[in-house]
Amino acid sequence: MSTKHSHVSLWHAAIGLLMWTSGSLAAAADSQPPMQLEQVGPHSYYVQGQSALGSPQNQNFISNAGFVITPESVVVIDALGSPALAERLTAEIRKLTPLPISHVILTHYHADHIYGLQFFKALGAHITAHGSAKEYIQSDTARLRLEASRTDLAPWIDEKTRLVEADTWISGPTVLKIGGMVFEIDHVGPSHTPEDLTIFVPSEKVLFAGDLFFNGRLPFVGKANSSQWIKSLELMLAHDANTVVPGHGAASTDPKKDIGVTRDYLKFLRSAMGQAVQDFVPFEEAYKDTDWGAFSAIPMFGFANRMNAYNTYLLMEEEALEKKR
Repeated sequence: MSTKHSHVSLWHAAIGLLMWTSGSLAAAADSQPPMQLEQVGPHSYYVQGQSALGSPQNQNFISNAGFVITPESVVVIDALGSPALAERLTAEIRKLTPLPISHVILTHYHADHIYGLQFFKALGAHITAHGSAKEYIQSDTARLRLEASRTDLAPWIDEKTRLVEADTWISGPTVLKIGGMVFEIDHVGPSHTPEDLTIFVPSEKVLFAGDLFFNGRLPFVGKANSSQWIKSLELMLAHDANTVVPGHGAASTDPKKDIGVTRDYLKFLRSAMGQAVQDFVPFEEAYKDTDWGAFSAIPMFGFANRMNAYNTYLLMEEEALEKKR
């Protein structure tokens, strides 16, 4: 084959690859998961992520995000799980108002709530989060999670996706006044994470609870401090809120009932695994002998429950050792 023909063949191959890649990305965009705005207050809205694991098919749209339209600007609560999702949320906001997105308040720094941050940062939004997240955001764990996501969640998470730190790290209860509206921010961690925040907007009677509250699906407990988590849920119910927006699942207009499911599950985990630790029963045996019937029908049970139980078993061992010291 001549050099000229070789160059032509390579050119055709490159064009073909580009067309295939563009077609694949276009097809992925066409099949993107629906994003539906739900109004929860006079000026408050949220979008609900899917009850599933993050994947290229759902763009990592597995968590909720909310926003409040003030007279001067828009305040977003959580940034969703990819820059593409943040861009889509912004497009939905633009259907309601041309006001700038001035602030993003993060309930916590888990990947499905933060990978959209860089899009809002590029719009000039000021990011607020709790300082307990600093250790995680600067850790190898966060870095390695992002590296894995660039493969597992491609093309929505890629080499351009980066971790974004807050502009303001708060250390305790904080009140922000934005566009004349009050945002009461409470630190309720360490619960689901060390940095858990809730955001209450009194004029809207809406509470954004983050992953302190999972509605209609089993929570991911991880290495959470479940004892503090239960106490925080009780404190959350003290707010005069008509609606509570969870980190996952539908907004609740009956917080006492719906939050009670998360609370009761955490209490059951602690009771069952705590008894096993007290009786020196190995985890495998304890898990097999526990009656999970009250929770087995809740979505995500198959994925999350065993992990939740194991981490709670380890936590109860730690608590038992602390008592003996």
